[in-house]
Amino acid sequence: MASSIFFKKKNIKFNDLFPKEKYEFNFKVNDIKPLNLAKKNEITFFDSVKYKDLASQTKASACITSQKLKEYLPNNTYKILVKNVLFELARVTKVLYPDSDIDYPDLLLKKPIKSNHKKVKFGNNVLIGKKVKIGKNSIIGSNSIIESNVQIGKNCIIGSSVIIKNSIIGNNVVIQDNCKIGQKGFGFIPLNEKNLKFPHIGQVNINDEVEIASGCTIDRGSIDNTVIGKNTFLDNQVHVAHNVQIGSNCMIAGQVGFAGSSKIGNNVSIGGQAGISGHLKIGNNVKIGGGSGVVKDIEDNQIVMGYPAIPLREFIKKSKKDNEHD
Repeated sequence: MASSIFFKKKNIKFNDLFPKEKYEFNFKVNDIKPLNLAKKNEITFFDSVKYKDLASQTKASACITSQKLKEYLPNNTYKILVKNVLFELARVTKVLYPDSDIDYPDLLLKKPIKSNHKKVKFGNNVLIGKKVKIGKNSIIGSNSIIESNVQIGKNCIIGSSVIIKNSIIGNNVVIQDNCKIGQKGFGFIPLNEKNLKFPHIGQVNINDEVEIASGCTIDRGSIDNTVIGKNTFLDNQVHVAHNVQIGSNCMIAGQVGFAGSSKIGNNVSIGGQAGISGHLKIGNNVKIGGGSGVVKDIEDNQIVMGYPAIPLREFIKKSKKDNEHD
């Protein structure tokens, strides 16, 4: 993920982020990123052994982690040892990006200037922010809002009463009425006195040929990005939480919910009202039956159903046995 074009970052030195500690070295912090994307002079975080392979290969200059996980990190990555990794990550991100924990309204919205968008058609009461880019032959429906720095490709159709912020959208994308794209995700650190809201500095990336039906919500990423792959279709009222990455050529039926940071492969089909728990990996060519609850990883080419979701043959056997006992 490149440095955010949607949130202003403070120029700050590493030691200024940890004033109570005395670290041996200091550098200007360029950004904070996931393990696999962080580079020199950037900070990352490592809070679960599940990500030990990514941790061992990180290029970050420093990593927020715990005593029990530090052994998996490279020698040249400085270890910031803390009791609560996510709490410290939220605190540091808030310092670097002070305005990223609340979705402030875009007060720079104005009616589009047609001379700046000669080959774009706008409905009534459309508002757009500063530095918005919209490709030729795109259509923006009435009462829609495109906030500052959003990029929309060519030949896109954006329906009515759509709100798009913190997003980069490819070509030939259809987003139907009443969708909300790029808002802050549901993330906080529970505390006794006052919950600490988790900053969200990521964005939403929607690739070419995607279609998103009415009433969907797609949250932007927290530290990583939320991604919808090429030629993927979402039915009505699908919710995609922060950092979810959905592959190409997927078909997602109505009212499916994806919890944060799950990764969905290519050519995946999910039936209506299914739920995908957070931080899971769903393989390629997977089919998930409607109403299922997925609570663990699924390998490639599997068909699953039920709660918890199990292979289809096991589900049919179990259902048959349950019916016999009734």
